[in-house]
Amino acid sequence: LVPACICIRSVAGRGRIAMRASLLVVVVQVLMFDRRARGFYLPGVAPRTFRYGDKVELKVNKLTSVHTQIPYDYYSMRFCPPRGGIKQATENLGEFLTGDRIENSPYQLYMEQDQFCKILCEVHFDEEDVAALKKIIKEEYHHNWIIDNLPAASIVDSEEYIITAFAGGFPVGYHDRKATYLFNHVNVIVEYHPLDDGSRVVGFYVEPFTVQHTFAAGRSGSQQQQQQQQRSTGQEATTIIEQEAADPDSSVSSSGWALETCDATGPMVYESIAKKQEVRPGPVLFTYDVLWRASNVKWASRWDIYLSMDDAVPDKVHWFSIVNSMLIVLFLSVMVAMIMIRNLNRDIVRYNRALSEEEKAEEREESGWKLVHADVFRPPCRPMTFCVVVGTGLQVLCCAAICIVFAVLGFLSPANRGSLATAVLALFATAGAIAGYGSARWYKTFKGRAWQNCTLYTAFLYPGLCFVTFLVFNFMLYVYGSTGAVPVASLLSLLPLLFGVSL
Repeated sequence: LVPACICIRSVAGRGRIAMRASLLVVVVQVLMFDRRARGFYLPGVAPRTFRYGDKVELKVNKLTSVHTQIPYDYYSMRFCPPRGGIKQATENLGEFLTGDRIENSPYQLYMEQDQFCKILCEVHFDEEDVAALKKIIKEEYHHNWIIDNLPAASIVDSEEYIITAFAGGFPVGYHDRKATYLFNHVNVIVEYHPLDDGSRVVGFYVEPFTVQHTFAAGRSGSQQQQQQQQRSTGQEATTIIEQEAADPDSSVSSSGWALETCDATGPMVYESIAKKQEVRPGPVLFTYDVLWRASNVKWASRWDIYLSMDDAVPDKVHWFSIVNSMLIVLFLSVMVAMIMIRNLNRDIVRYNRALSEEEKAEEREESGWKLVHADVFRPPCRPMTFCVVVGTGLQVLCCAAICIVFAVLGFLSPANRGSLATAVLALFATAGAIAGYGSARWYKTFKGRAWQNCTLYTAFLYPGLCFVTFLVFNFMLYVYGSTGAVPVASLLSLLPLLFGVSL
């Protein structure tokens, strides 16, 4: 009877588990098809819907280069400033640490309204400005523009080919054997996905051109005298050409200046450029076109093209790299295993063979793996240092694992700029408790008594070394005038985060 009761109870338990699983599946299905169920967007990544004619703000970020790790502020060069002054966008700690400086721009974009040959401003470059521009162009610095939190992809035209890049922005200019040229005209191409209540931005491209603009009619003498007076008095020689009162589809400004080198009925094309704009002292006119294109890409999938680089690298290359790495790891593992098995078999044969009379008379010395059997539980010569390093490694491991989990769940979206750096700092500081407990536990295992000192060393050693190194590089960036230099206020906020929370 006892086995029968046990079987009945086990069958009943399995039945309850099956019923609970079925009930859970039914509840999930009801929630999926219930119209009252609503999802939510993560903070910082909620979509924004624009209606026809709404202003779409174009922001500028730092100037970066792949040949140097020193970013510069966008307006540190003599580019067109916005009306009303430069205003910096609200940034988090991660954006400051990565050197981002997001600011407003003078470009005027309106949803689904194409604009051609728009005059932005005219800048007079002196010798110092020309030297600075030539330097950053030679080092291949790039603009980094943003629309609706989406970075700009670049489309660079040349006589031989057209290059489309989805990372790193678009270049300031280019240098050849003859001269250095500046990209002073851009085609701003914005892709949008139409909805019932408006449209959403799903793509952003910038196609830069270098063109030396000429006016159809000469300027008045008073305007030239005004510019000469500004240069002689040391004022900023930047002329903002008013266009709000002019026709948005016209290349004629409200001051009556018309351009011969720009088509007011269509975008700029490479074949229409007669003469390129060289970087040299004198006036330079900046212009732009705006093109809106409808797209079938949904807002939730607009980052896919940046991750896949528009399939620029075939999938076969990725699979070849993965298989190659796996074969190398497998080959090395098999080789090491064969060596260890051979040595272990040789030691076992030596231990199991029959002893001769002479070997019985004298004690045989230990050999092989038995030489280290006494060192397995031997404490290290510096147990506190060993425990501090182990605790720090446990802290870094937990921080990396939690970051990966949050990234997989979508909390660290690339649309939420600076979230990764902020999360790493916060999680590293929070994981200090795990590091302190782990290091103290290991130290007590080695019969140590000053476990309080061990936790203090764990909290200050690795973060202190990282912070001192960071201060040295931050001072170097500050000397170069780079945006990578973290402000003093942000540095002061890092101190309690790295050391106070860890304690």
